[in-house]
Amino acid sequence: MEMPERVTRNSAYLNGKSTTGTTTRVKDVSPTSGMCPLCIRDCPILCEISLSAFRGREALYPEPLQFGASTAGALKDFGLDWSHFNILSSLFKVEGIEADSDVALFENANVETKVAGIPLKVPILTGAFGSTEVARINWDGLAIGAAITGAIITIGENVCGMDEESRIENGKVAYSKELKRRVEVFRKFWDGKYGEVVVQTNVEDQRLGIDVYALSKLEVNVIERKWGQGAKAIGGEVRVRKLDKAIMLKKRGYIVIPDPEDKTVQEAFKEGVFKSFERHSRVGMPKEKGFVEDIEWLRSQGPKHILLKTGAYRPSAVAYTMKIASEAKIDAVTFDGAGGGTGMSPVPMMDEMSTPTVYLEAQVLKCAQILRKKGRHVPDLIIAGGFISEAQIFKAIAMSNFGNGPYVKAVLMGRSPITAVMKTSYFGQLAKEGRLPRTFADRYGTTPETFFKSAPELKERYGERFKEIPWEAVGLYSYLYDRIGVGLMQLLAGARKWKLNLLNRKDLVALSERASKATGIPLVEDAEADALERILD
Repeated sequence: MEMPERVTRNSAYLNGKSTTGTTTRVKDVSPTSGMCPLCIRDCPILCEISLSAFRGREALYPEPLQFGASTAGALKDFGLDWSHFNILSSLFKVEGIEADSDVALFENANVETKVAGIPLKVPILTGAFGSTEVARINWDGLAIGAAITGAIITIGENVCGMDEESRIENGKVAYSKELKRRVEVFRKFWDGKYGEVVVQTNVEDQRLGIDVYALSKLEVNVIERKWGQGAKAIGGEVRVRKLDKAIMLKKRGYIVIPDPEDKTVQEAFKEGVFKSFERHSRVGMPKEKGFVEDIEWLRSQGPKHILLKTGAYRPSAVAYTMKIASEAKIDAVTFDGAGGGTGMSPVPMMDEMSTPTVYLEAQVLKCAQILRKKGRHVPDLIIAGGFISEAQIFKAIAMSNFGNGPYVKAVLMGRSPITAVMKTSYFGQLAKEGRLPRTFADRYGTTPETFFKSAPELKERYGERFKEIPWEAVGLYSYLYDRIGVGLMQLLAGARKWKLNLLNRKDLVALSERASKATGIPLVEDAEADALERILD
């Protein structure tokens, strides 16, 4: 009975999606097309079809007017997610701490981990936050928040290429004010041990020599090559609202649509027919030999760690990625499941393309097991794709431990950290203007000093320097450490395991046959099936 309900719910989104600002005149839409059963001429409602009639390709994307102040994700129910698993709690066995009720407190659980040799206070990477406006605008909160949390933050693709103040000499970047700013903001509160700032490079970035610039001029320690992301299987996309910038980007080699140098296009832009240009990146075409050689060359440039970020491609691509990453001795690989993005991902692509996260992790783990059995290098694994909570993180790590420690060392979170920072920023603005929602003000106070519960702790830690920490960073710390970190400690204690690397597949049960079949995690009724008779006999 489950599948027909899901199919009906998904088809309802075909012709009306909040991501594009469309809806239908009636709620009981056709389960096949998503259209109203009776489509009438005098309907003032914009559905997907009618919006497309007016705006064409613009209707493929999340609402253009929200670009820079939003993130977007898939509406589709993929039929399997982390809620299809439950965590088994324990009682008699205690691991990772002294079996003493006065010692085995949940706050003594250790949620630290290492990714590619980099220590993290929580098993979280944030990013990649690249050239999209929402990343630039919110960078101080994101970067400082990650630094004080002890997490990794990744500077995404195309930052230098989009920087109007970049200086390009002989086709290579010699200076980028924006990339320099982003690195320095993180390091302002970085303790030099926990977390790191990573610079990501796609095809365009490699052509511009961003890796060399970041390593030699900004003394960056970590470079990440990018093959793709879960939200889309094509290159990075952003909107450009200024004609002169669109022309500049075209001259720098980017694909800009429509052509900003075309006189007809310029007139249409000035007349308001459209309000933004699309800037696209080229799709990488990785080859095994070429990639291995590239990584060998990159190592000669001096990075301490080299990572790889890829999307949710077909199973054969997952296998080839793991094979090549093993051959190149990559330190860690991020696999990003469908489907959400921090920039401008096509809505149909987020909904209808790429492998969802749980399925993807199951495929990656099979590859890791094969590599380990053959005695080959297995990079640390990072899983991304819709993570927002400690329970999801627990399950992703536990699922990856077949007995020799978890393959998955951490998860990557993109949209949710931006949400934490944007919401913090907005409520800070409302507080200044005296416009906080009454229920919020009554519960938590009217100033950031009162409504941020983590503020006293951070004031004590940083003293006078606390004044230099933006409230947006306090909000991100509260979310990543005080909520997710502490929540993870509680789950670990409930499983009676006080160290993250002790989690394993036996800590999970599947709640559906599909979940069990896809991952190999036993159903609730099958887990420890022999225990009852074995213990009581």
